[in-house]
Amino acid sequence: MRKLALSVFILTLFCSSTYAQSGSGFGIKGGLNYNANGNYFASIGDTAENPDRNIGYHFGVFGKLGNKVFFRPELVYTATKSDYNSSDFSMKKLDLPLLVGIKVLGPINIFGGPSLQYILDSEFGNINVSDIDNDFSVGLNFGIGLNIDKFGIDLRYERGFSDNEANFLNNNGIDISRLDTRPDQLILSLSLKI
Repeated sequence: MRKLALSVFILTLFCSSTYAQSGSGFGIKGGLNYNANGNYFASIGDTAENPDRNIGYHFGVFGKLGNKVFFRPELVYTATKSDYNSSDFSMKKLDLPLLVGIKVLGPINIFGGPSLQYILDSEFGNINVSDIDNDFSVGLNFGIGLNIDKFGIDLRYERGFSDNEANFLNNNGIDISRLDTRPDQLILSLSLKI
């Protein structure tokens, strides 16, 4: 009787772990960002100028391990743009969100986790910004998703954690303005598991 119970337990464990991995795979994703890249300070004594939000885009790849509870790393190319009274700021970066999620109701899931960001290129007006404090920064992603068969759609919020400013100098080498480059955006993505 013990051998039968042990065999049933092992078979049940094997079947449930196989079922739990049925959602694993990899795929492609892309979508739109509704973003603002931090505050602009025209001079040391000025108050912050909040950016007007703009539409950006992203595309990339993802992996998924697990089904009910899952781990989803992504590698995404992102382009954002924010408008200020004086000019506009555009940024291109690589994002590596490391998300953990759980299915909550049928095909609906919630997720969250850190996002590692590497800035590839940035421009303020016609000035190429090469003096950003850190090319590498950390942020947070969290959101809700819907997956039906191989297709998925998710809406998430991203916010940068790391202070990361770009400083602009006048001819005497004195800081005259600075721009906070931390992302603050809503991200709508479509995905296809291959």
